[in-house]
Amino acid sequence: MADDPFLAADESAAVSLIDGAPGSPFVLACDHAGRKVPRRLAGLGLDPDVLAGHIGWDIGAEPVARLMAERLGAALVMPAYSRLVIDCNRPVGNPGSIVEVADGMPVPGNRDLEDRARAARAEALYRPFHAAIETALDRAAGHAERAIFVTVHSFTPALARDGKARPWHVGIIHGEDRRLADHLIAGLATDSALVVGDNEPYSPADNVDHTLARHGAARGIPHAMIEIRNDQLGDRDGQAEWAARLAGILETWR
Repeated sequence: MADDPFLAADESAAVSLIDGAPGSPFVLACDHAGRKVPRRLAGLGLDPDVLAGHIGWDIGAEPVARLMAERLGAALVMPAYSRLVIDCNRPVGNPGSIVEVADGMPVPGNRDLEDRARAARAEALYRPFHAAIETALDRAAGHAERAIFVTVHSFTPALARDGKARPWHVGIIHGEDRRLADHLIAGLATDSALVVGDNEPYSPADNVDHTLARHGAARGIPHAMIEIRNDQLGDRDGQAEWAARLAGILETWR
């Protein structure tokens, strides 16, 4: 409602869009960069320590995305708010869009929401994120032969539901268009110490590719999702190492 905005005037904007350098074809998105919760939602009824964990955001992904964007001169789009408020990487109305339970943890502030409350979150947070990606891709396509779209994520070393270890240091997620994915996988495979996943630890079958499909596949441009195991991103050195490794491979894309 106009007199009752979802975000107060003094709260962070829903999304940040960092412009790319003139001539750069790269657009990066970090779907789960933020962990804020709008004031009106009272922390979703969760302890701040819970929101700071992986269920609230992708730990370490945001600084990696920033460093990659810096090196590539890429545009970068990031939401400020937690995926527990609304997951920008799920279609509106999808069961994973606003979850009542996340990795076995009940989310009280998401329980029994009315359609109007769900729509307010989508309007305030989901739509601005995707509109910003469209803007960035349009700009990139306007000053380069074609835009290149990459999303940056992190994953936990083990599955929360059963503790099963995930051996991959990094995974590249893709749909039928393997152009950019194959380039990334080949570049990463030159380091024999790395275990590289091809549609691991997730794949499109897990419904994790909404942003990728909506903006990359739909435009027919090269696109891929990067998933980095978050135990390697606990400090600035690890973040910088991964950003340099990935940006270096992307720089060789032709």
